[in-house]
Amino acid sequence: MSGNGGSVLVIDVGTSGVRAAVVRPDASVEHVHHAPILPDSPAPGLVEFDATVMADAVLAVANAALHDSGGVEAVGIANQRASTIVWERATGTPLAPGIGWQDLRTVGTCLVLQAEGIRLAPNASATKLMAILDAVDPDRRRAEAGELCFGTVDSWVAWTLSGGASAGTDALHVTDATNAAVTALVDPSTIDWDRPLLERLGIPSAVLPRIVDSSGAVGACHALPGAPPICGIAGDQQASLVGQGCTRPGLAKATFGTGGMLDQCTGSGQRPVGSGQGVHGTFPIVAFRIDGTATWGVEAVMLSAGSCVEWLRDDLGILTSAAESARIAAECTTTGDVWFVPALLGLGTPVWDFGARGALVGLTRGSGRPELVRAVLEGVAHRGADLVQAAEGDSGLPIHTLRVDGGMSDNEVFVTALADAIGRPVEISPVLEATTLGSGLLAGLAIGNYRSADEIAEIFSPRRVIEPRTDDATRSHLRERWLAARSKAEATIPELSGISF
Repeated sequence: MSGNGGSVLVIDVGTSGVRAAVVRPDASVEHVHHAPILPDSPAPGLVEFDATVMADAVLAVANAALHDSGGVEAVGIANQRASTIVWERATGTPLAPGIGWQDLRTVGTCLVLQAEGIRLAPNASATKLMAILDAVDPDRRRAEAGELCFGTVDSWVAWTLSGGASAGTDALHVTDATNAAVTALVDPSTIDWDRPLLERLGIPSAVLPRIVDSSGAVGACHALPGAPPICGIAGDQQASLVGQGCTRPGLAKATFGTGGMLDQCTGSGQRPVGSGQGVHGTFPIVAFRIDGTATWGVEAVMLSAGSCVEWLRDDLGILTSAAESARIAAECTTTGDVWFVPALLGLGTPVWDFGARGALVGLTRGSGRPELVRAVLEGVAHRGADLVQAAEGDSGLPIHTLRVDGGMSDNEVFVTALADAIGRPVEISPVLEATTLGSGLLAGLAIGNYRSADEIAEIFSPRRVIEPRTDDATRSHLRERWLAARSKAEATIPELSGISF
């Protein structure tokens, strides 16, 4: 590390809450404050949130962390990606409920556009923004006049911290390259707004934020004591990638929360081929952008991970707590050839089958509670192996070790099963949620705490390393059994299986 460095306040906005913490130059995380902001689901498939409540929570936790820490030199932002907000530029008032990234109200719009050769996914921001503008500005008069602002959550947080409408010309309307790239409104060859696509979708460019680097001074936080500058912004998965030191080509991390995301750094220079789904079911991402140069990556997606443990706890009553799953699973050494396919919401990478459904295969009269719980944990682990193989296939880069964070990274049985399934070491993140740390490192890079993104890779030190226990022959046999079980879960609802985005 260079110089004495300075501390960074990080605002980390997830799907169900806002966290503020202070990241020190030595990568320690202190003074954590959290406020819940649960989304609403007014109808099946709809996910909304109150952006004003989010803004209030951001300021509350930020001020609490600053009070405890005594001040910082910079601010970083990490956020749930693709969630969409539209507000009035003159007042800062949101004009409609924010639409969450999981919201599916625009599936029909996506299918209509697909027939025209425009492939957009309903979880991206593009069609969510169309839906809000159709509701609040159907003729686009106000949007064309620059009276409205669109932003993903990072944009909204930056606007709020800068002082918003009360800050006048100092109000920040920005997004970073990692967040912009997952709106589906960006030309991947330039990482700039795709003007022809905007015209086709009826989205005036005047509503769009300015795209900035993931690390670098953006503007002052006039809403906070001392007005520290925002110096780092990244979407949650990219922040986690940086937080686990995966800033060199080939390094990869997986986050196992409600769902699971595996991201692999592929390097700067030439972006991954194509802007859509790869042959093995991953998607290209901007891992981060510094000094105008993008570092790229690939992302693999698991739709159900920790939610399967929650299912055991909340719906089946087999567990009293998620943490109990490791103890119960450890009561047996094998599942007795029982296989669980975690497809409660369909299967993501590599098959992308929205009509797949969860399956339990191989049950006998001797299958008990421990076998069932172990089968669920091992099923999620084998899905993790699916993601590793897909990322390697699409990137062409080997993953020698896998770094993991998220709630399930604390589960001993799960991480051991993951190491066995992928056949390589699993490195446990020193912090349970690496998103906060990653944003702090990006902001710290901008203020001179670190010399380069490459130096960030040197900082990572795993809390534990789990080595695989099975030999190659055993692993190959188990993977064959897994793939056979997974095939039984596919195309459970054929009409949904025929849909792809």
